[in-house]
Amino acid sequence: MARKRDTRQDNGRIPRSHARPRRELEERDSPRTTPGKRRSGNDSPERQASRPLEQYERREERHSKGTQHRSPGHPPRIPEKRRRHDPSSYSSSEISSDPLSFDSLAKLDAYNEKQSRRPQEHERLLAPKERGRGHERRQKEKVASGRVLKDKPRHRRQSEYRREKRRVISGPLAEEGNVRRRGGYIQEESGKKRFGRKCWVSVIAVILLMVILIPVGIYASKNHNAVQGSGGSSVEGPDPANANLKGLDAKDIPAAAKNTYLDPFTWYDTTDFNVTYTDATVGGLSVMGLNSTWDDGTQANENVPSLDKKWMYGTMPIRGVNLGGWLSIEPFITPSLFQDFKPNQGIIDEYTLTKEWGPQKAAKTLEKHYAMFIKEQDFKQIQAAGFDHVRISYSYWAVTTYPGDPYVPKISWRYMLRAIEYCRKYGLRVNLDLHALPGSQNGWNHSGRQGAIGWLNGTDGDLNAQRSLDIHTQLSTFFAQPRYKNVIAIYGLANEPKMIALPTPAVLDWETKAAAIVRKSGMQQHIVVGDGFLGLSKWKGQLSGVQNVILDVHQYTIFNKNQINFPHQKKIQYACQGWTEQMKESIEIGTGFGPTICGEWSQADTDCAVFLNNVNTGTRWEGTLPTSDPTTSVTTPHCPPNSGTCSCSKANADPSSYSDEYKQWLMMYAEAQMASFEAGWGWFYWTWVTESATQWSWKAGMAAGILPKKTWQRDFNCTTDIPDFKNLPETF
Repeated sequence: MARKRDTRQDNGRIPRSHARPRRELEERDSPRTTPGKRRSGNDSPERQASRPLEQYERREERHSKGTQHRSPGHPPRIPEKRRRHDPSSYSSSEISSDPLSFDSLAKLDAYNEKQSRRPQEHERLLAPKERGRGHERRQKEKVASGRVLKDKPRHRRQSEYRREKRRVISGPLAEEGNVRRRGGYIQEESGKKRFGRKCWVSVIAVILLMVILIPVGIYASKNHNAVQGSGGSSVEGPDPANANLKGLDAKDIPAAAKNTYLDPFTWYDTTDFNVTYTDATVGGLSVMGLNSTWDDGTQANENVPSLDKKWMYGTMPIRGVNLGGWLSIEPFITPSLFQDFKPNQGIIDEYTLTKEWGPQKAAKTLEKHYAMFIKEQDFKQIQAAGFDHVRISYSYWAVTTYPGDPYVPKISWRYMLRAIEYCRKYGLRVNLDLHALPGSQNGWNHSGRQGAIGWLNGTDGDLNAQRSLDIHTQLSTFFAQPRYKNVIAIYGLANEPKMIALPTPAVLDWETKAAAIVRKSGMQQHIVVGDGFLGLSKWKGQLSGVQNVILDVHQYTIFNKNQINFPHQKKIQYACQGWTEQMKESIEIGTGFGPTICGEWSQADTDCAVFLNNVNTGTRWEGTLPTSDPTTSVTTPHCPPNSGTCSCSKANADPSSYSDEYKQWLMMYAEAQMASFEAGWGWFYWTWVTESATQWSWKAGMAAGILPKKTWQRDFNCTTDIPDFKNLPETF
């Protein structure tokens, strides 16, 4: 979206610079035999009683050869991994609840005494009281572990069996006696628990950690919220339940499709997707995830027709919103994806971001972003706010990638198809916007790769232009299906081709070829071309041979150093007069191109949003945006003249700190632009949601009271006097 270069020629505008889904795992019992096995009817009581000792003797004999030297009184130690799966390694309480025979009991007592004996050197170090306590503890452990059963045996309740089955301590399984000591308490003969010294130490340690960590957490949260103000992080939140995978078997996925984008068991989010496997394609593009039925009878609101009814373009204004920074990453919309990198790493766009992450992390992180940043709830809220169109920006790697590309291929395609279905559900018409073309059509970060233009320019310029046409062949073939006849209303060829840096005839020739491909594929929807920043007046008579084509202009004052310093009153005047006159002139064939829309605009007062002018760069507002081009370099503050120090601190503040007069101005500035662009065919606000840039998010602006609750409910339409806002500081 946001363009950094100040190269306006005509009307003062400037380009804006699988993991598999988690299954619910059942908690399994340990591989041990169930505690308290009952005596077999074929065994004698003596046989039952002697079994624990025989098992111990067999265990000792089995491991004696591989046992390292141990001090006297310590039996051979069974390796931990083998103990977990060796039923003979369990305590006698886990094998039998019956009393032992006299002979077996004597032998087991002898072993217990041998176990409890400690080296004399250690005994001498103990205080008399500690020695007595140690002796008492050993006697209690014998009873608690079942080594000595002197009390009358009792039948245990079923709940006790369940309690004994679950013995997972920090991952490994442990014997019951050891578990209880590690848990911080000693088992009393009466069954009561009392805290030991280790437990008190643990409790004190936990309290100290809480004292330290809670303030740190609060501080971290405040700092996090400073960046995550509007929409929150694009990759935070609970994982989807993916309940529609239940009942399916991963074995039913063909071997060739396993672990590919066609395998639903690798999808992060399966919500509202058809997860039945299919390899069917249209135009070489997968239909996997789509349902076979649809309904176009929904209205966005009472002021517009349902999808299956004709929209009277040119008479009924478009009131739409963009889904920017979602399927085409834009740093200022989702700064959380970029803010953890150091400036010298050069992570400035989706190309460098995915290259730094590598294929696996890039796919995992970006799919979570696709799933979390825009959800069904957003489309419901968009409808409730009074919108009737949605512009969905996406990149060419939703369709394919080429050698050397680090981008995540094809995953975003699935989420775009689901978004179209959500638009259908809420009666919203779709404007498909191919935001990033092979080679980059403008060299800005939202085209995928910031830097040189490699489309219709440079060594591979023609190759990338042809690749772009091939992509449109696939896309238009797919969207020519009957299911998209009503819901897709506008089809874009290329977002913001930088025609002030490209040969205009070459761009017009490419657009003519692309439009012919779309029509040949069977799509009859309106086709959109960008004005390329030439100025609306330069488009008179262009593309006259293309039917149903719309010219798209993007209007901002803040990317032009000669307009960003307009006082508050003048900015509203410029919207009401300058932009309105341009629109009226453009939509008339005699004076302009014909059908014209404003595909992007915002109420932003400054260019202060984090990463708006590229990652880790300054602003025109503060005069910290030096470039190698003297015509675009801004090294002195460009807030309005004589207004004092230019600072972005207030501009980036939480909207709750805005004064009432500033809120009034923001609302009026937005309403002025809506009135202006409705002098043409209508508008699309940039954008619906951001992580932190409130003045670029309709969702956040509406919540803050600086944008209308309904797109048509306005108090200002450029027909009344504009206040001078003399009490409103021009620096904010």
